[in-house]
Amino acid sequence: MSRLAIIYHSAHGHTEFIARQVLTGAGSVEGVDAQLLKAEAATRSPEALVEFDGIILGSPTYLGGVSGPFKSFMDATGRMWRSQQLKGKLAAGFTVSSLPAGDKQSTLLSMFIFSMQHGMLWVGNPILPEQHSGVPYEQAANRLGSWSGLMAQAGHSAPADAFVPGDIKTAQMFGRHVAESLSRVTVAV
Repeated sequence: MSRLAIIYHSAHGHTEFIARQVLTGAGSVEGVDAQLLKAEAATRSPEALVEFDGIILGSPTYLGGVSGPFKSFMDATGRMWRSQQLKGKLAAGFTVSSLPAGDKQSTLLSMFIFSMQHGMLWVGNPILPEQHSGVPYEQAANRLGSWSGLMAQAGHSAPADAFVPGDIKTAQMFGRHVAESLSRVTVAV
C-alpha cells in the first residue's frame, strides 16, 4: 500500500474543498492510502512526512505566492532538507485564487522549487483543456490550462464549495493522476 499525503492550508475553506476533491480522486486508486493533513499540523511535526511515498501540496495564492501558514510548513522542513529525508518521494501541487490567473503559476513554481530542493519527483497536470473539444467552459476539465499543477478559481467571498463543475472534476482527475503515478513509481522501484 502506497501512502499519499495531501498537505494544505485553507483560510476560508476554498482550498480545503479542493483538497477534499483531490482526495476523492486519489482515494479511487486501488493500493493508495491517501489522507488530508493540514499545513499547521505538518509544521508541528514535519518528520511525519517520511512515512509517506508521495505528497500533494495545496495552498491558496496570496499576492502571487503560497500563504503564510503554508510557507511556515515549507520552512519547518529545513532540517529534513539537510539530510534529504524526502528525496525520491513523489510531489505535486495545487492552488486556488479568486481570479482566473491570479498569479497562481508563481505559487505552483514555489511548490515545485521546494520539491526539487528536497530531491522529490514532480508530477504535473496532463489533463487536456476540454473546452477545446466543445465542452462548455465552466464544465471543462483544466479550463484554466495549467500543466505544472492543478489550478482552481473560487469566487471572491463565495461560499467554500462554490466552484464551477469543471474545477471540481479537474481536482478529482488530478488526484487520481497523482495516485496512479505513485502506483507506477512504487511498482517500478
